[in-house]
Amino acid sequence: MAAEKLRDLSRPIDVPLLDATVAAFYGTGSSDERHAADQILRELQNNPDMWLQVVHILQNSQNLNTKFFALQKCQAHGIPGSDFGTLIAVRQRRKLYSGPLSKLRTLMICRMAKPEEVLIVEDENGNIVRETLKDNDVLVQYKIMRETLIYLSHLDHVDTEQQMLKKLSKQLNGEDWSWNNLNTLCWAIGSISGSMVEEQENRFLVLVIRDLLNLCEITKGKDNKAVIASNIMYVVGQYPRFLRAHWKFLKTVVNKLFEFMHEMHPGVQDMACDTFLKIVQKCKRKFVTLQVGENEPFVSVLLSNLPTTIADLESHQIHTFYESVGQMIQAESVNTKREEYLNRLMSLPNQKWAEIIAEAGRSSDILKNQDVIRSVLNILQTNTSVACSLGPYFFPQISVIFLDMLTVYRMYSELVSNTICEGGPFASKTSFVKLLRSVKRETLKLIETFLDKAEDLPHLGKQFVPPMMDPVLGDYARNVPDARESEVLSLFATIINKYKGEMLEEVPHIFEAVFQCTLEMITKNFEDYPEHRLKFFSLLRAIGTHCFQAFIHLSSQQLKLVMDSISWAFRHTERNIAETGLCLLLEILKNFEGSGFQNQFYKTYFLNIEQEIFAVLTDTFHKPGFKLHISVLQHLFYVVDGLAEPLWDATMVPSQYTNNAMFVRDYTIKLLSSSFPNMTPVEVAKFVDGLFSSKADLPNFKNHIRDFLVQSKEFSALDNKDLYAEEAALQMEKERQRMLSIPGLVAPNELQDEMADS
Repeated sequence: MAAEKLRDLSRPIDVPLLDATVAAFYGTGSSDERHAADQILRELQNNPDMWLQVVHILQNSQNLNTKFFALQKCQAHGIPGSDFGTLIAVRQRRKLYSGPLSKLRTLMICRMAKPEEVLIVEDENGNIVRETLKDNDVLVQYKIMRETLIYLSHLDHVDTEQQMLKKLSKQLNGEDWSWNNLNTLCWAIGSISGSMVEEQENRFLVLVIRDLLNLCEITKGKDNKAVIASNIMYVVGQYPRFLRAHWKFLKTVVNKLFEFMHEMHPGVQDMACDTFLKIVQKCKRKFVTLQVGENEPFVSVLLSNLPTTIADLESHQIHTFYESVGQMIQAESVNTKREEYLNRLMSLPNQKWAEIIAEAGRSSDILKNQDVIRSVLNILQTNTSVACSLGPYFFPQISVIFLDMLTVYRMYSELVSNTICEGGPFASKTSFVKLLRSVKRETLKLIETFLDKAEDLPHLGKQFVPPMMDPVLGDYARNVPDARESEVLSLFATIINKYKGEMLEEVPHIFEAVFQCTLEMITKNFEDYPEHRLKFFSLLRAIGTHCFQAFIHLSSQQLKLVMDSISWAFRHTERNIAETGLCLLLEILKNFEGSGFQNQFYKTYFLNIEQEIFAVLTDTFHKPGFKLHISVLQHLFYVVDGLAEPLWDATMVPSQYTNNAMFVRDYTIKLLSSSFPNMTPVEVAKFVDGLFSSKADLPNFKNHIRDFLVQSKEFSALDNKDLYAEEAALQMEKERQRMLSIPGLVAPNELQDEMADS
């Protein structure tokens, strides 16, 4: 349908549709979309009537590539008449400025700022070292220079390519060799990724990667090789489209990364592992497919050589490596092969795990040895990395270690608790206790990661949750506060978010284990146990969203405790906690409305909620929560007419009100008059009447409150950008769409597509 619309040149061409087609051709679409776009654009180029559309395209398109497509049509057909003054002016300007623009390209390439991915830098003493701190000023400069160079590249791809290749040849022959010259050149090459059409990019990258690999072979010196390695890794990491299309280059590059993983120069191994992960994420299917000329898939060869490949890596680098291989295995569609690859990948950590568990069976004291504890932690972290990549396909592996893992968890938990009881609060700061708690946290993280990513396996909740109730939940309840892990709260929040109503029977046990004891920890002040705070309210929100019936079955005292804790949360000055509390409140209000208990609930809590929300709305410290404050207030004002029971206490308030809306109006006027003593009663009454008149229209309701706040003395002298956060977000999305329309402005690695590599 879209193609037919473009082919019909009897009317003005649909420029947005043409923009989308050109964008798909330049690589923002899938391979099928690119092929279809190529066919359509070729047909349009060959259509003799297309030149009549050129001025219309130039006047209405904001996409540089679409304009160049139109200009190419003009170059192919002599354009008569004065209507094409615009075209002539554009071409003359490009010709006039071609010299200065070429010099500007040279300058940008020579002075390119360092990208974030590059970890190897020259220090003030001229030594090549691993970067320890990110320079935010340099990152901002890189972003600006990158965008500028992409625009310059679009204006003349040929000049951009020729300048870069010429400078690279001077590096190769030694004429212009220096660390800085090679760095800035390679950073510039990486920065224009995605700006060329695929054919030109392929030709360009073949030459660049070949020359960089040759440079690495012929150059002597440890520091020199580290600089070249850094640049090879940066450049190849920026061009996944090229690597997917060229298996031999991809294989060569990955094997080169494996070489760099043995290079002990600071930063090289880290960058090799990071680049390997980045490439695998975009090209994973290539590694599990049997390529032409190969005897077996690359992943199988990799697994055979795995002990040698990772021999010189540190623990955190091995975890990144395992995550990368997990990504490959996840792309294997045949179950038997996938499980075979997983078994081979996990054979080293599983062998070590089995040895530790066997020794612990003979004497549990072995588990108290700090070297053994570190080994257990390392094995769990390796499992977490693979679980993160494999998702539901990690099931065979976690089944192997799950019950033993819970046994170790229980033992370490008792050890932590006993040590803190005997040594007091100071004991929780000792290296031994910190190490034990690291194992506990990693155990919880592993289970949470697996369950969170285990799509299409609904039975797992019933299989994994019951064995955890006592070792994890019971342990949390029994432990002293300093020994309670906040990850328990986030784990059960994940379980409820994942398995929803199926967990309803377990919610009372969860409440019993964590609610009272956690509240006692976090309500003494706003500072203690910061991690427990956010995770506790995230758990409450999960229950309120998916197991709301559990709230209905609470006693009135328990429900009051929940509502008080929610008020406490959204009064918090920590933004995440306040936001989670407001989201939970909104969920509860909506769920109670349809529960049959709304009259009883609102009679008890309506006025208190309104008072608390107006308190945070008008105190200037909680402006980031403005959008949610508005949503809660609108809900309250909207439901008030439908409540059957009076919200006022008839024994305390004279019976002058005929309905709840009249009472709430008076109550709100009195409430706001005390908050804004500088405003006249007439002004406050007018504002409250506006709330009632706009309650069915959220945008008007929001604008009415925002105007009131901005005009008030308390807000007028402050920065009120948080009150306009929604509008700012829309503007940012428009800017992103503009950037997506210009190939290269959003780097290929940042595009959230599947990068299908069939």
